[in-house]
Amino acid sequence: MIFKTIAKEDLKKLFDVHLKDIECVGPKQVAASGGGQPIYQFLPFESFDEINLDHEKTEYSAKTYFIPFRETLSSFKFNNGDWTQEINYRKQPRVLVGLHPCDINALVKLDKVFAKDFFPYPYYLSRRKNTFVIGIDCEKPCSDGFCSSLSADVVTHGFDLFLRDIGDKYFVKVGTDRGFNLLNKINPTDITPEERKTYRKKTKEFLAGFEKTIRVENLPNTLDIEFESGGWKKWGDKCLSCGSCSMVCPTCYCYGVSEQVSMDFKKAEKVKQLYSCNLFDFAQVAGGYNFRPARETRLKYRYYHQHRGFVESFGEPMCVGCNRCGRACLANINPVDVISDLQMEL
Repeated sequence: MIFKTIAKEDLKKLFDVHLKDIECVGPKQVAASGGGQPIYQFLPFESFDEINLDHEKTEYSAKTYFIPFRETLSSFKFNNGDWTQEINYRKQPRVLVGLHPCDINALVKLDKVFAKDFFPYPYYLSRRKNTFVIGIDCEKPCSDGFCSSLSADVVTHGFDLFLRDIGDKYFVKVGTDRGFNLLNKINPTDITPEERKTYRKKTKEFLAGFEKTIRVENLPNTLDIEFESGGWKKWGDKCLSCGSCSMVCPTCYCYGVSEQVSMDFKKAEKVKQLYSCNLFDFAQVAGGYNFRPARETRLKYRYYHQHRGFVESFGEPMCVGCNRCGRACLANINPVDVISDLQMEL
């Protein structure tokens, strides 16, 4: 991997001068919490001054720019007994800046599902290939995140450029050829021994700030052994089955597809919409039978998919420890608490 440094002013110049005609998305403050803490979202911006790369976290992940909540897969027109189909893939380039390591690791996991299978998902693939990703290290661990427990606090790939703030400059990891080419537009400089020392010091301080909050080494076995644990009933009784956890999760991708026909039968659309395994009718089939009618079984299924099924398929958990699900949960269900309960049963 190639390492360079750039002046902070030059990064601003990159967006305001060289990327001004391309859609740019970054962390923008949209509101403040009751305690006065800023709330950030990944949103389009026109000037670099509109975003804040020192943000702690965004409420929603960047998933929506790769897997929209709702998208039209294809549209149809009917005429004189014949029909035509139209499919559109996103081709417009986009720059996404300010993703933290957990966000990029989430994209890497989605890549394994949608981009590296025998049948890659073209809608995801077109967005991923046409999105330039600029990540940035967190200044300090989140107050409630547990990414280090899942090894999602460090990234080695899945980005074009990755930054670490070292004062008046950014220490830059170059992840791709196109990242190298874009970086050369703003005169990057070689790393000096002092800059390397500063980078190591800040990285060491960042990693030392983590407290390992959950153990995942033997979690798939624990989930199997505790399949009938009373913990599922305890947390299932609290769950509101609202699906908020899945909507904010950077890796959840369950969906449903519907076909909608116009009233005059001349047009139709096939529409995909994200869904949640926590919703009541997620496992309902034709005839009305529901394989998971109880809230505890739906909650259990989500944890099994994240920490058992995904490990079996891809050798790693699906969760990246951002804890967006825990923050969004109206019933205060937190993954660390649920998993700790199961492990205490042993």
